[in-house]
Amino acid sequence: MKELSSRQKRILSLIVHEHIRSTEPVGSHLLVDRYRLDLSSATIRNEMLALTDAGFLRQPHTSAGRVPTEEGYRYFVGQLMNEASLPDEMRHTINHQFSQMSNDMKQWMQLAASVLANQTHAASLVTAPQPAEARIKHLELISTHGRQVLAILVMEGGQIHQNILTLEEPASQEQLSTLSTKFSQLFSGKNLSVVSAFQGPLTALESAVMNWMEEEMARSDRLPTGEIFMDGITNMLSEPEFADSEEARRALRVLDERSSLQEMLSRTVLPETIGGVQVLIGGEGHWDDLRQCSVILSKYGSPGIATGTLGILGPMRMPYGQSISMVRFLSGILSDFISEQW
Repeated sequence: MKELSSRQKRILSLIVHEHIRSTEPVGSHLLVDRYRLDLSSATIRNEMLALTDAGFLRQPHTSAGRVPTEEGYRYFVGQLMNEASLPDEMRHTINHQFSQMSNDMKQWMQLAASVLANQTHAASLVTAPQPAEARIKHLELISTHGRQVLAILVMEGGQIHQNILTLEEPASQEQLSTLSTKFSQLFSGKNLSVVSAFQGPLTALESAVMNWMEEEMARSDRLPTGEIFMDGITNMLSEPEFADSEEARRALRVLDERSSLQEMLSRTVLPETIGGVQVLIGGEGHWDDLRQCSVILSKYGSPGIATGTLGILGPMRMPYGQSISMVRFLSGILSDFISEQW
């Protein structure tokens, strides 16, 4: 990345801040007047021209001021930005909201998405924590009708798999309860490799249930992310850049198509450190539908046990310092919750 002089860095930083605030192109006279710069308008115009030639600014219209480009935002985030400190009162309020929740995983995910959307005025997403590998907590088998049985497999961390199994022969509820207890005791805390390696003699009923358990555990291990919770899409649509535009529809397609969203999340290289933040600006050349957007993502959870992702999506013109601080803060709250639950 091109190295800038200290004066160019200052001017670029001011243009980014001013454009985020006003949504309008920024001119040299405005910078001099608003920020009381000890530079002439002509000097600032020369530096703005140099920044434009270097690819950090662009001029939307002739005689208009300048706005940051993708490269300008990347340089700002990587080199110039100071992460904003969240006010103590805001931290206290958010912590209090979570302290009022029960230990229901889904409610925590929904609240995290809601808080992120409300505090950043962007679209938020939170994926449910995905265990490093599926491990059984307990099994429940319930007789329904004839040869049909409702099978419920609860995994460590709260993930639930259920299905209607059709047995070769009818089984009483007493038989099913006995088998539920037996398998729960045998396989509690065990992963797929342990379950698959079990060599004990099995009845036809036990084999049918065992095969289903293995299929569900394998499917769980293959999932790229846990369930995705979202909020605040109307926040993004209310931004000037997306008002009744094709760009908004492109971004919404990514959010609506869960497979596309999961692909983006799985392909994004997040920092290994819990709470580390990754900023994607303009789709980073991979996601054309997000070329007018920025995405801020962070990993939460407990490495090697269970992790998830949370973040926000909005226009490139977003308050990065405050938004990154909020994403990082929520990551810490969810990480503490996962540590307690597991």
